[in-house]
Amino acid sequence: MSPLVRKTWRDDRRAIIGWAAGVTAFTAVYTSFYTNFQGAAQLKDDALPEGMKNFLSIQDMTSAAGYLQATVYSLVGPLLVVMCGLLLIARTIPRPEEDGGIELLMVNPLSRRAFAAQRLAATGVTVTAIAAIPWLVVTLMAPAVGIDVPLGNIAAASVGLIALAWCFTGIAFGVGAATGRRSTALAVAGTLAVATYILRGVAGLIDGGAWLRWLSPFHYFIGTDPLHTGWHPGHLIALAAVGVASAVAGIVWFDRRDVGV
Repeated sequence: MSPLVRKTWRDDRRAIIGWAAGVTAFTAVYTSFYTNFQGAAQLKDDALPEGMKNFLSIQDMTSAAGYLQATVYSLVGPLLVVMCGLLLIARTIPRPEEDGGIELLMVNPLSRRAFAAQRLAATGVTVTAIAAIPWLVVTLMAPAVGIDVPLGNIAAASVGLIALAWCFTGIAFGVGAATGRRSTALAVAGTLAVATYILRGVAGLIDGGAWLRWLSPFHYFIGTDPLHTGWHPGHLIALAAVGVASAVAGIVWFDRRDVGV
């Protein structure tokens, strides 16, 4: 394994442990509440306006799949893994460049493209592992709390969550590698995430605006309701392709620009 990959993990170890613990706790707490929630499910489903359910991509609150979608996979779960991806990827190139430490990292006998690719690979593995935590936790806890959702459907939603993290992490890496600015990378990718989440939600509320949802990565993640309908490979490939293309473009831009040292 590359020394640069090992150093990236070593430098980020505290952030990695913190994010992993936070995502694990969030998923475990919300999944464990399902037993207590069942008795009030119909009441909560009736109380939630139909427009709000459409905005949040909640098909229902009375089924186990609807509960998982409303709690783990609809809002807070995607928010956590996307934030984790953006903050960790900003540490690959923009942060050491702004702090003046990138010169020490680039003393390794690597080309610029290899340097950027290895920093990206190290953080990409980390983000993938953290985004996969809800998959592991829900799969392990579901039988114990009475969540009767096919494991294949849980896997489909969870892989979609990973692909969503790749999408925005790739965009942030591309912007950060091209500009060397941490704030620019976070602002561009974060604004895109918020704007496209809102766009997907309001698309269904506007007459004739349903086509707008196809412009939002969140539609490719949760718009197909994978916890009820299972796998949609084309949507997952589209999400991952945006992330990969943005990351590759970032590597090329990093190779061609002046680096601040």
